[in-house]
Amino acid sequence: MRHTTPTTLPPTGDLGGSSKGEPTDNRASGGPAAGHRVARHLASRRTPRPGWLLAIVLTGQLMAVLDVFIVNIAAPTVRADLRASGAGLQLVIAGYTISYAVLLITGARLGALIGHRRMFLTGLAVFTGASLACGLAATTGQLIAFRFVQGAGAALMLPQVLSLIQRTFTGGSRARALGAYSAVLASGAAGGQILGGLLVEADLFGSGWRPVFLVNVPIGLALLALGPRLLHDPADPPRPAEAPRPADAPRPRGEGAGPRRSGLNLPGLDLPGLVLLAAAVLLFTVPLVLGQERGWPLWCWITLGLSAALVALFAAYETRLARRGGAPLISPRVARAPGIPRAVIRIALAMAANAGFLFALTLHVQGGLGHSPLRTGLTFVPTAVAFGVVGLNWQRLPARWHAATVPGGFLLAAVSFAGAGLALRDGTDGGPWLLVALTASGAGLSFAYSPLLTRTLATVRRQDAADASGVLVTAAQLGLLTGVAVFGAVFLGAADDTVPSAGASADALWVTCVALAGAALCGALMSLVRRVGHLR
Repeated sequence: MRHTTPTTLPPTGDLGGSSKGEPTDNRASGGPAAGHRVARHLASRRTPRPGWLLAIVLTGQLMAVLDVFIVNIAAPTVRADLRASGAGLQLVIAGYTISYAVLLITGARLGALIGHRRMFLTGLAVFTGASLACGLAATTGQLIAFRFVQGAGAALMLPQVLSLIQRTFTGGSRARALGAYSAVLASGAAGGQILGGLLVEADLFGSGWRPVFLVNVPIGLALLALGPRLLHDPADPPRPAEAPRPADAPRPRGEGAGPRRSGLNLPGLDLPGLVLLAAAVLLFTVPLVLGQERGWPLWCWITLGLSAALVALFAAYETRLARRGGAPLISPRVARAPGIPRAVIRIALAMAANAGFLFALTLHVQGGLGHSPLRTGLTFVPTAVAFGVVGLNWQRLPARWHAATVPGGFLLAAVSFAGAGLALRDGTDGGPWLLVALTASGAGLSFAYSPLLTRTLATVRRQDAADASGVLVTAAQLGLLTGVAVFGAVFLGAADDTVPSAGASADALWVTCVALAGAALCGALMSLVRRVGHLR
């Protein structure tokens, strides 16, 4: 009887990429060594270059990140065209973020269960279809619904980006890839406003705001055409070869098909954990989004309290599930890993400051100073360029400086926020001092974010990459939402919910910049705490 031995190929090249080979007939190919040589040769011809993988996943990520911010510039046009109420417009902007934050961890887990490549392409298809539907929406309700679907597609797609990078690249290549990831992630905040200004002001064929969504469609279709050929799922490193086991030998305990759970009939899909986490995130995000417009009624504070209670219940359930040998949505081992809790807080702080600053400055420049959507978008070019340059090149600094990059970045961001507020406080356009402050803010936030992300993920075990990626990206996303809600509320409250003049708007911006500087200082001071347990 012929025996075939399933052969798992070793990683090809020096970048950590790998693939799974087909079963090999050792007798026909001249034995196991020959089988491995043939399989490696075939893999070298069929496995895409890691650079193609990085280009595709980062392009998909850029589209998804742009859509968090691109609607800000288009909001006045959307409101006029669809006759949207204030609450309706707020949900158009926030619906994407809410569904994204709720489903992001689940997207990461699904990628680990059924393949990061497959889930990336599935999320990309959902995102592209929802973008088309948003661009064709006829009512505010339709646009809100399609924005939620668009956020769900992003939640399936984006967690796979970090996981594919983690499992494809190693060493210096991984640091460079993560630097590109960081640059794309936060540069998309300013890029979305720039692109939004260009598209709204161009008013292509009288379409007004609709191109801010429709622009995703041709890009998404191109990625869907290229992805199946150029993406691959890296395999885990091969296990040492073992002697064949007789057919009648007992199978070792724990080997073979694992327990199958309910729901999607996938092992390890933690549906109760998903429900608890989704409820906690919804109860946290909805009052933050609607609280300012509704005057912070009692129900906002009650739901925020319930959210905290559900987070505690979620943590207790996940810990109990892990002790029973189950597969929790977020592994307690990962959540308690050295550096992860503090990294979550600091990443959320950095992204909250980034989003809050861009949001408040947009309101001031477009509303208080009366600049056009395009000029408003172009205001953020220095921030985007500085963030991208630092994200791609911080690792070139001497190694002895790396430990100071994160606290130094937060300090630089704090100074830049205060400087921007001072430059604009007299109601003018800020002149060259605003340019300096915006450049410094981008560089500071990138020094705070990029090294922190890279060093944190470098400490995570390979098999925990999906969980860690989901946790850190969710922290960034909740930070973005929290920044817009909290610092937007500070700005609107200081301006009495209006921007009657450049002077009043500038005063409100100054108050907001002081609050932003305080948040950034908190991120810097966290470097004085060696273990996050000291904060308790």
